[in-house]
Parts: sequence; C-alpha cells; structure tokens
Amino acid sequence: GAPNVSTATAVREQHGHDESMHPCAPPDVVVWPQAVGQVQELAALCHRCRVPMVPFGTGTGLEGGVNAVQGGVCFDLSRMDAIAELSLEDFSVTVEPGVTRKALNKHLRGTGLWFPVGTVGVRGVMGLGVTALEGLGI
Repeated sequence: GAPNVSTATAVREQHGHDESMHPCAPPDVVVWPQAVGQVQELAALCHRCRVPMVPFGTGTGLEGGVNAVQGGVCFDLSRMDAIAELSLEDFSVTVEPGVTRKALNKHLRGTGLWFPVGTVGVRGVMGLGVTALEGLGI
C-alpha cells in the first residue's frame, strides 16, 4: 500500500545514488518490504515481469551499487531491522538486512561483544557484507 510504495521523484532520486561519484540513476518505484515473505513475493513478480531489482540499505556505499541504471524496483530494506538471534556461545548473530552497525552494537552492549567493523557513519551490516567491507582497509 501507499506507505510502503512510492513513485515520488524525490524519493526515487534519494534511492538512485549512494556516496560514490556515480550520477544518480533512480529506480521507477521504491518499495519498503517488512518481512521475508514480502521480499520473496516482490522478487518473484519482478522476475516474472523481467524488471530489475535493486536492494537499498542506508545508501552509504561507495560503488554505485544502488544506482538503478536500467530502472526497476528499489527494495528499501531499512524497515527490516530485527535482530533475530544472538548466540554468545559461538559469537554469531542473525540479523535482518536493515540492521545498522550502531543498532547491532547497541543490542550487544552488556554482553562483552561488539561489532568493531566500520566506525564511520550509519553503515548497514548488510552493505558491509555485500561489499566485502569496502573502504575499511581490511
């Protein structure tokens, strides 16, 4: 519905660029799925209709990965921000794609653990993983 879908120019332009030098390439529409099932349904529809899909986390990447150079649907995953499971025994955590580094560290506070990667900005954990921790000198 309306609060989860936008074709507004300003919203599309916001989602058509990141922190890279690449010019803005906005998607045709932005959607905010809030559950895995919604992502699956939207992805299946895009696949059937041969429409490009572009994931969007926080827009802080340095590669132009959010630029929708062929238009399509931008999946803004920021509302999928749950921390599903934390295992102190094996130092693992299961997060949804919208979880940021700061949110994860807030959740970990008091456990003796922290996620030290990416000390600048509001980086999303998803983006750090997808880009192999780009720009962090690791």
